[in-house]
Amino acid sequence: MFGRLGTFCLLVGYLSLCTFIASAQEVVHALTGTVTSMNPGKTIQVDTDDGAEVDFKDLTKSNISLEFSKDLRAQATSADHFNTKGTHVIVYYFGEGDPMTAVALQGLPSAPLKRTIGTVVKFDRHQRVMTVESTPGGVQSFHIDPTTVVETAVGAVDGRKFDPQKRDQVRVTAASAQGTQTALFIFAK
Repeated sequence: MFGRLGTFCLLVGYLSLCTFIASAQEVVHALTGTVTSMNPGKTIQVDTDDGAEVDFKDLTKSNISLEFSKDLRAQATSADHFNTKGTHVIVYYFGEGDPMTAVALQGLPSAPLKRTIGTVVKFDRHQRVMTVESTPGGVQSFHIDPTTVVETAVGAVDGRKFDPQKRDQVRVTAASAQGTQTALFIFAK
């Protein structure tokens, strides 16, 4: 009853789906840590801020389609050109498992960085200030600007696209200047 036409349509649909899946973009994510080992053009090892040791392979194929903000990409150095061991960085990567693929790295300031884990209690959209309650540490406020990198459930985005909600759980890496804490990286999944 299905006939040749039905079988043909099913086959065309299946092949179309396979083509669509094959051409999908890789979503770029971000994490922070310290570069502990490098083999230029091959691998980068990072001790992440959450305590894991992660190996990344360099992105060697430039024809891979990436979902990666142009603004974030402009702030970073491509993985194959980054060469500073011991640097605290934001690693932009895609993939799961071991090893993941590093796309780019962005060095963080060498000044002391503050790390806070807590719950969002308020977000002022006009001033771009997020207030977080942590234990211990009480309530702290962080300025979010376009150079702030935010890791979300849909990948890495810049601070302008981040809209935290009350009771969201976040992990913030910030730098302090003239009494203002500016978020450099926010993990908000």
